Amino acid sequence: MLAETLAAIRPADPRALAEARAHQDRLTKPRGSLGALEEVAIRLAGAAGASPPPMPEPAALAIFAADHGVHARGVTPWPQEVTVQMVANFLSGGAVANAFAAQAGVQVTVVDVGVATDLAEVPGLMVHKIAYGTEDLSRGPAMTVDQAVRALEAGIVVARDLVAGGARCLITGDMGIANTTASAALISVFTGKDPAEVTGRGTGIDDATYNSKVDIVRESLRVNGLAGFPGTAPPPSEALRALAAVGGFEHAAIAGFILYGAAARVPVILDGVIAGAAALVAAALDPAVTDHCVAGHRSAEPGHSAALVHLGLRPLVDLELRLGEGTGGLLAHPMVCAAVRVMHDVATFDSAGVTEKPV
Repeated sequence: MLAETLAAIRPADPRALAEARAHQDRLTKPRGSLGALEEVAIRLAGAAGASPPPMPEPAALAIFAADHGVHARGVTPWPQEVTVQMVANFLSGGAVANAFAAQAGVQVTVVDVGVATDLAEVPGLMVHKIAYGTEDLSRGPAMTVDQAVRALEAGIVVARDLVAGGARCLITGDMGIANTTASAALISVFTGKDPAEVTGRGTGIDDATYNSKVDIVRESLRVNGLAGFPGTAPPPSEALRALAAVGGFEHAAIAGFILYGAAARVPVILDGVIAGAAALVAAALDPAVTDHCVAGHRSAEPGHSAALVHLGLRPLVDLELRLGEGTGGLLAHPMVCAAVRVMHDVATFDSAGVTEKPV
């Protein structure tokens, strides 16, 4: 399934990009006056291979949930059981992601890819559990390569089912206590940045815990023999090994979710640092996936900025968010829709009989 998905991915269509850019220049507004929104619409045209691109609605948010063995190292003051408690909160509609999704009219699906307990099957929950949490990445590989591939394929299946159900835009979400530690490790590997540059305070930790967290990220790279890939594109086998060594099941699943979106030419709005780390994995497996992604926001986590720079993506929202769940992607979705709506509905100078500015 992973191989078939990778084989279906194509880069942005150059003709659609050119047509979209030319169309933007003919609309009744000064050229470039919508700033980054113009680039979003052009990006989506290239991804879809059509100008104007299809409206990116309805949208579907998938919140991938998993636990992490590195939690035992004290990288966060939050107890691990919060993961399963928040899953219940998502399913009952009580989380911030639910509120933002309701505001944007976005469907919410929760996916268990590695929660450390069994969950009862209820509406809105998909169960693709790989294991009951990862191993401690600071002591050795967090998962096997086979588990990493299974988690990637779980994300592919979720995206496939949502698209088959009518979704025309995918939004990434996550839940997993201690997952910013795994994110920092992945980002350090794939960008070549030192762990101190890409490790943040997650859900809020004091200085002593933060310093320990940086040391644990650095230790995870050492024990797993990961020197990083600064300025180079790792072969897929090395990308999978790095994912298995220091990633989480939700990172792998989100990477698969992104890959399928690219293969289906359905845009993917990325959320924060966990999605950024997952997108680095997806881009290492096929660089063309970035043509199909929109950075919903910039997280307050320093590693997210490093990931976005490496991916060449510009965030639409910068509000110092650090919640995860898909909240930043949900806030960005109406902006993405508005950018595409301009391409469909705004008159051109010729059609409206408006005189253009002299060249």
